[in-house]
Amino acid sequence: MTTEGLYFRQVLAGRDFARDNPVASQMVNFVYLIGDLGTRQAVLVDPAWDVRSLLDVAEADGMEVVGALATHYHPDHVGGDLFGHDVEGLANLLSLKGVKAHVNAKEAEGVKFMTGLSDSDLVLHEGGDKLTLGDVAIEFVHTPGHTPGSQCFLVRNRLVSGDTLFVQGCGRVDLPGGDPEEMYRSLTERLARVPDDTVLYPGHDYAEQPSSPLGSVRETNYYMKVPTLEAWLKVMGR
Repeated sequence: MTTEGLYFRQVLAGRDFARDNPVASQMVNFVYLIGDLGTRQAVLVDPAWDVRSLLDVAEADGMEVVGALATHYHPDHVGGDLFGHDVEGLANLLSLKGVKAHVNAKEAEGVKFMTGLSDSDLVLHEGGDKLTLGDVAIEFVHTPGHTPGSQCFLVRNRLVSGDTLFVQGCGRVDLPGGDPEEMYRSLTERLARVPDDTVLYPGHDYAEQPSSPLGSVRETNYYMKVPTLEAWLKVMGR
């Protein structure tokens, strides 16, 4: 998908790549390629499962991968051990391309633990930081809740949300580092400034459609309509 110089592709693990991996097919992770058509440079968002195939997608489109963005440290997004399954990810990409991985500062320790990467492999970010590729600016939006350093990426009228927000549902808060209060604030406050006509692109294919305008998500996603933190905590079993 391209718009005024923006290169943007959504690919699904188990269908568009990693087709022979039954675990990838079960996990239904989305990976994103975002870049600038003028410079022909792109980054991979949450590159996992089959890194060479992702690089092949970029190459076929005439794009050079110059970095990776991680929404959070879970192995289905960055690689590592997933219940005994060794998932390819950031470490494989960095060994093939020699690029850096851009992570939220609060997620760095988790990423290093999961992937074996070192401090020198990472570029640490805070919410509000931007990465620019040619005329394309990618804003980092810190959205803790699923993990302490979960982040979304806002690029023009698209929000790549990882496991913070799905078309239907939101990320779990009962895993290590999960925080239901922070998730509620992320959904109701930190993402509140994002306009309704922004298209949500989630980290997993958990709905009938792979993306949706944020206004529609706000109207139809139950987790976006809980009125108070007290009610939210009850929903979360707290």
